[in-house]
Amino acid sequence: MRFILILCIGLLIMSCEDKQTSKQSDSPDKKETSKDTLDSTSNSVKQRKYPKLTDDNAMEFFLEYEKEHKENKVRIVTDFGNIDILLYDKTKFHRANFIFLTKQNYFDFTQFYRVVPNFVIQGGSSDGMNIYKRRSKIGRYLLPPDTKRGYTHKRGAVSMPSSEIENAYKLASPYQFFIVQKPDGAYHLDGEYTVFGEVIDGMEVVDKIAAVETDDGEWPLKNVYIKTVKIIE
Repeated sequence: MRFILILCIGLLIMSCEDKQTSKQSDSPDKKETSKDTLDSTSNSVKQRKYPKLTDDNAMEFFLEYEKEHKENKVRIVTDFGNIDILLYDKTKFHRANFIFLTKQNYFDFTQFYRVVPNFVIQGGSSDGMNIYKRRSKIGRYLLPPDTKRGYTHKRGAVSMPSSEIENAYKLASPYQFFIVQKPDGAYHLDGEYTVFGEVIDGMEVVDKIAAVETDDGEWPLKNVYIKTVKIIE
């Protein structure tokens, strides 16, 4: 019954997600702040710094955003250790999207909510209402695939899952990502999902996360939190 209830709620309010966790968050909610904030308060009146993103304006927004935000390295901080990632410049929309969400502190206390040993770990989501509220502020949008840059789903590749919504073009859920943990890669995914980065340090952490115990739905029995994602040099 719990699974059915969560599934129904998830489909109703988070239609752009790939998959939700089935476990309630056991982490205290963190007060949301931002280095590059979505909202600012002046005289008790909130004014948006960025537009609310939709399928109609997201691509134009990221086309301009990536010109001024050239950062391409991030660190995922977890209880298991750090995972450093290089984001590819050639997949500019996906890089800009990840940098934008990082600067909004979107990933703070999201989870690696899907773990498939000897395959992938998937993160960027949670069943907490605070995550839904963050997404509501940022907007609902999907990203088109960018699969012809020559990047493959080798071990350590960082890729973006397709939306849960059925679509013929494999439009991607921008709030989520997965890391290939399989030692010999997952090349059968090439051409289906956009590889937009790779792990440059911390694959031993990926392996530790991939080894956690899960239920039949590939959800870790104990929540695996992403404490934060931050930009590094």
